[in-house]
Amino acid sequence: MNGRITGRTRLAGIIGWPVEQSLSPVMHNAAYESAGFDCVYVPLPVADETDLIRVVGAIRVLPFVGFNVTMPYKQVMLDLCDEVAMLAQMAGAVNTVHCVDGRLIGYNTDGRGLVDSLKADVGFDPAGATVALVGAGGAAGAALVSLVLGKASRVTIVNRTRASAEALAERIRPHARETAVDVVVLDEDAGEVIAAADVVVNATPLGMKEGEPSPVPAQWMRSGQVVADMIYRAEPTPLVLAARSVGATAVDGLGMLVAQGATAMEIWAGESRGASSREVMRRAAEEELAMRAAKRGERS
Repeated sequence: MNGRITGRTRLAGIIGWPVEQSLSPVMHNAAYESAGFDCVYVPLPVADETDLIRVVGAIRVLPFVGFNVTMPYKQVMLDLCDEVAMLAQMAGAVNTVHCVDGRLIGYNTDGRGLVDSLKADVGFDPAGATVALVGAGGAAGAALVSLVLGKASRVTIVNRTRASAEALAERIRPHARETAVDVVVLDEDAGEVIAAADVVVNATPLGMKEGEPSPVPAQWMRSGQVVADMIYRAEPTPLVLAARSVGATAVDGLGMLVAQGATAMEIWAGESRGASSREVMRRAAEEELAMRAAKRGERS
């Protein structure tokens, strides 16, 4: 947008609660300016589902190219779209919406973002791997779909409640083909499953807030594993710290955020613009995180 907002400037944004911590506005606006895409990306804090319905209704008649959806509305958004891509249906969650002539088309770019970031950041390919997937919500569904498409040999869903994990497993198993999908309750018995996995993925929000523990104890992880936290913070997450303390290779969700954001931009602005935006998005996100960490250090 070259720093100018005109009568032709389009809109994009992120819906969630809260959203003030999101890096998406910084990332997307930097990418739009770099690509010459006449659009501005704004945070859209929505406190409850009643307001979500109102906001989505307004978006239909405003000049939005699309929007992202974050917690806690990824699963609710499925029912508010006019059309939902098959991968999002399988995942049970929508995180990216394309606005086309008043219609809302839902996608899920989280799973692709996770797999793309693991390949780029640590050289991990899911083909033939065993995975312990912690969580059973929308983020876990997206991760599971992409791991199945990536031909992981086995994915074990590790969750506090068996019922929600079984529901996710049952939804995906008919499409799993080469991937075995298992379920285990997140208790002491899960330690053996997690320790045996090639990759551990955290798809819960635990560790996002200051003072929260790691969703997986350090003693359940080991050297040689790849550990991926789908959340990110200015400082390493508790899971990343715990994994590194035992010699595992650990990454947070920043690479995934960038990859899914670039994929969203491909949907809204065209494949060439989205593909060229990744480095710009990554640099903008890292600069913003560094600035937040510096501010926190000044206050402490």
